[in-house]
Amino acid sequence: MATQEKPRLDPATARQVIDPSSYAEWDGLLDTFDRLRAETPVAWVEPEDGGAHPPFWLVTRYDDVMRMSKDNAIFLNNPHTVVFSLTEGIEFAKAFSGGSEHMVASLVTFDAPIHMKYRKLTQEWFMPKNLRTVEDEIRAIAHAAVDRLLADGGEADFVKTVAAPYPLHVVMQILGVPEEDEPRMLMLTQQMFGGSDEDLNQSGMKDLPPEAITQLVAGAVKDFEAYFATLTAERRANPTADVASTIANAVIDGEPLNDRDMMGYYIILAAAGHDTTSASTAGAMLALARDPEQWARVRADRSLLPGIVEEAIRWTTPVQHFMRTAAEDTEVGGQPIAKGDWLMMNYVAANHDPAHFENPRRFDAARSPNRHLAFGAGAHQCLGLHLARLEMRILFETLLDRIETVELAGEPARSRSTFVGGLKTLPLRFTPA
Repeated sequence: MATQEKPRLDPATARQVIDPSSYAEWDGLLDTFDRLRAETPVAWVEPEDGGAHPPFWLVTRYDDVMRMSKDNAIFLNNPHTVVFSLTEGIEFAKAFSGGSEHMVASLVTFDAPIHMKYRKLTQEWFMPKNLRTVEDEIRAIAHAAVDRLLADGGEADFVKTVAAPYPLHVVMQILGVPEEDEPRMLMLTQQMFGGSDEDLNQSGMKDLPPEAITQLVAGAVKDFEAYFATLTAERRANPTADVASTIANAVIDGEPLNDRDMMGYYIILAAAGHDTTSASTAGAMLALARDPEQWARVRADRSLLPGIVEEAIRWTTPVQHFMRTAAEDTEVGGQPIAKGDWLMMNYVAANHDPAHFENPRRFDAARSPNRHLAFGAGAHQCLGLHLARLEMRILFETLLDRIETVELAGEPARSRSTFVGGLKTLPLRFTPA
């Protein structure tokens, strides 16, 4: 491939793209992505000191991210990590895992053909036909969540009271984790995905050094693995009708799953299965709390609810990026990409691309079509997307039935994270129906 000068980001913009604090300052980040989509939609990002992180291509346009998401032969999830990491974190992961850049081996780190073999183990669990059998159970969990909200006497932090525990309880019931262990699962998930945020990593320390964050994440992974090793032994001895039993007793190509792959399967379902839905749920409530007229409209006309759910998922974009590695020389958006190059598909930028979403920063429940990329696309599209939509619809049906009015009771705060983001606090004031 002919060489040409790479369009490089200036140091300040490069820092902003990878700085967890930037994702907590949402509007400023969206301003930057607007500029980059127009000027350098595929841009080379290098560290200022030459070694803090491997260089990579930042991809910000919807069409380019969609094409990369669907082309799993050229844009690989292996061998390099699928989540942006500093060089120090990558080296730690290799030492932790015995050579892999992935601290956890899971569906999001596998390429074909192994990816689909693993995906099929639990895929049926998360299809609409099967989810209908647990819909009544989810509705009961939603009512219990709203009970907690109403018990707070008209004012509450919606994230802490509803958005975090509700999807956690749903996923843990499906997975087979006892309710008394759910607080532990929530804490470990927040440490793994929110390691840069002092409120989520439980350290109480702002701006932890990178090595401390890496060790915190590794500790969470080890704790997850220890927990699920015990659960595996239980489900092999006494299998039940839950997902944990499916994983514990799974066979691929005539062999049981190895320990690393099995633990990774548990972790991705236990952690990603609720944290992302929590973020979308809080995002939907934020939009409705800011717009009392829209809350009143959807209370009167529930046909608007699917649009609110879908728009909340786009508008919030809980999974903010994934990385890919070029399997061969190729191009993205007209920019030559060399074999082995690392690329960031930035879903925040793609889901706010005005070429596909008119006035993308506006929350528009009537937006149609709304083919966002918050669930990814292609072979790696989110396994739990039908469950996420169902959980959100049921919860908001329950909220709309039982709450007359809602408004902000203070300023919400976003988490400091480049990977899985969203609101960490949402103070609300409400009146029961």
